[in-house]
Amino acid sequence: MQDTSPKFDIIIFGATSFVGQILTRYMLNQFAVGGELKWAIAGRSQNKLSELKLSLGTAGEALDTLVADAADEDSLHSMCLSTRVIISTVGPYALYGEPLVKVCVALGTDYCDLTGEVQWIAKMLERYEDEAKKSGARIVNSCGFDSVPSDLGVYFLQHHANQKFGQTCSSIKMRVKKMKGAASGGTVASMTNIFKEVASNPALRKVLANPYAICPSDHGNTVRQDNMNRPQYDDDFNSWVAPFVMAVINTRIVHRSNTLVEGGYSQHFDYNEAMLTGKGLMGSGIAAGVGVGLGGFAMAAVIPPTRWVMEKFILPKPGEGPSIDAQEKGFYDLRFYGKTDDGQEIRCKVTGDQDPGYGSTAKMLGQAAACLAQDISKDDVQGGFWTPASVFGTQLITRLEKHAGLTFEIID
Repeated sequence: MQDTSPKFDIIIFGATSFVGQILTRYMLNQFAVGGELKWAIAGRSQNKLSELKLSLGTAGEALDTLVADAADEDSLHSMCLSTRVIISTVGPYALYGEPLVKVCVALGTDYCDLTGEVQWIAKMLERYEDEAKKSGARIVNSCGFDSVPSDLGVYFLQHHANQKFGQTCSSIKMRVKKMKGAASGGTVASMTNIFKEVASNPALRKVLANPYAICPSDHGNTVRQDNMNRPQYDDDFNSWVAPFVMAVINTRIVHRSNTLVEGGYSQHFDYNEAMLTGKGLMGSGIAAGVGVGLGGFAMAAVIPPTRWVMEKFILPKPGEGPSIDAQEKGFYDLRFYGKTDDGQEIRCKVTGDQDPGYGSTAKMLGQAAACLAQDISKDDVQGGFWTPASVFGTQLITRLEKHAGLTFEIID
């Protein structure tokens, strides 16, 4: 544990990355510099940090910068000693993320990221969870669109089900009703890296296919989960549905939350995610098209020659992503349907007012870190690997509705 009070509450590591720059501007607008929340930016290039700081204008003149390299544990050690919470935007995390987690765990420094890499989370849990519990480090993965809306949406629905019915839901579905947004090069790099890992290590297929891959070994849930990897008709939403690309991480985070939130949701909890594509032949055709498209991308990404062609000529490069205008015009509308063991039903929706992967993700990540630094004491939540729902709960929902453009609403 740290012996002296650190200088900063939060440091953004990877501030010059695509999402890091969006996050830095959001933090400046939300918390200014030199206010109640003390924060700084960090990265491996002082020149790039200085350029970013200059782009912020007079409002950012007093913002502190620190130089640290994801591969240099000494520099990471120095950075982590100076703050209470680290935000990491340096991905793919499977390639660059472990040294920072290792240092945070050793020092007891809290940590948030926006990873969607299940296989990496599973590896970090295996290597560092016990030590984090001893050092007091709270490690919170997936604090962006992967997987805050899903995880807190389920938490919100379960909270209201318990109030209304005196019991939680044993079955919940999340359906993407509407969504507009574009992928950045960083997200694409993380996805293609997963396919590279699977190609070189086929055993990872079992990890990625296991809905309980990041649950504690004694979780006890034996329900066979539907991975929704094919088009089908959903009677509860009166619509055809297609596979949702983010489900592979969101469902795993939600199942881990089931084991960590106080009281849990259900010992036989069933949860899945998909995209609504509409009724009739058109809805069926769109669902089939989405399924074929995702399958084709996965197949092409696994084969080295076609993966190279996609990375070279088709997919966005790391550091590239949607424009500010596109971020502001983006949005999402997620619908949740829950059912209790005795058949009582409840629905809610979660919406966001910007591009889900970048504009909205930056706001969620910033508020998650602020919540960890200001709202959640180490007496209330001790060290370990947590999910957004299990560590933040209602406190982050309140922040997101007030400061990040999200809404959580029970619907008829």
